[in-house]
Amino acid sequence: MKNITILIFTLFLVFLSSCGGSRLRNGAANKYTIAVVPMGTTHEYWKSIHAGAIKASNELTAQGIPVEIIWKGPLREDDREQQVQVVEGFISQRVNGMVVAPLDKNALVRPVEEAARAGIPTVIIDSDLESNQIASFVATDNYKGGELAAEQMAKLLGNKGRVLMMRTSEGANSSLNREAGFLEKLKSAYPDMELISSDQFAGPTRDGAKRLAENLLNRYGNDLQGIFTSNESSTAGMLLALQDIGLAGKIIFIGFDSNQTFIDAMRSGQLNAFVVQNPFKMGYLGTTTIVDYLQGRAVEKRVDTGVTLITPENLNAPESHELLHPPLEQYLK
Repeated sequence: MKNITILIFTLFLVFLSSCGGSRLRNGAANKYTIAVVPMGTTHEYWKSIHAGAIKASNELTAQGIPVEIIWKGPLREDDREQQVQVVEGFISQRVNGMVVAPLDKNALVRPVEEAARAGIPTVIIDSDLESNQIASFVATDNYKGGELAAEQMAKLLGNKGRVLMMRTSEGANSSLNREAGFLEKLKSAYPDMELISSDQFAGPTRDGAKRLAENLLNRYGNDLQGIFTSNESSTAGMLLALQDIGLAGKIIFIGFDSNQTFIDAMRSGQLNAFVVQNPFKMGYLGTTTIVDYLQGRAVEKRVDTGVTLITPENLNAPESHELLHPPLEQYLK
């Protein structure tokens, strides 16, 4: 009888160790393995998200909740197939949870919902996904960011002028919302502002954006007062095109996202404003939110990480410095 009792107790312990939930997968007990999947891996924006995720994992680990971050995404921000493959790979690896910035609001639905069925929850960051099977959405109010750009454009042009908007990529909900905010604000609040082009997509790279910008400037540059671009690569490409033909600083130019080149361009009068998100905070909150969810805590379905308009007037403010110079080197070693 005693031996049977011992056998039953042993089997019970084995059962507990094998069914201990997500906290026991992939290594030591109570360790979470979190996959963070960006749209791309080259732009400064995604590096900031990576650094924020690492900061969160370090802090959680120090609090006694070990978290390992696995960072992997497509090289180009238009490679939907590769991003789908990355997510599917993490499902096969049985990570505990994922933090994903979808390249396309529809293309990532199937793998994210497959992950949910496999018991792997996902927090979506940066750009929304057409699915209700996610733990939370942590992102900028991109529509508001577009509105801020439109308001500044109108202010700098005295509420009238001919304006061009160069889009980013089809299917990326984040930039589509920025563009919608810009367009709808101009149309509703500034009837004397004329939008002469708004249907051209630059694609995911600076070089592609520069080629499109050159074409647009060749066509409209002689009668153009304002330009809006809706992400880092499109802003960089337009800036290069304007510099090459000597129009930098002669046309009101408002971009989106930031890097040191944009800061230098603003200081030299070649970029009048740019809208910034807080990608460092987004990576941090994306990570803490998925861990909270895995631990059974209630999480907000929508977390707004903020949006700010940077101008020459507030460029040197402490708040701006914190947004423009996240501590990447501290976390990305």
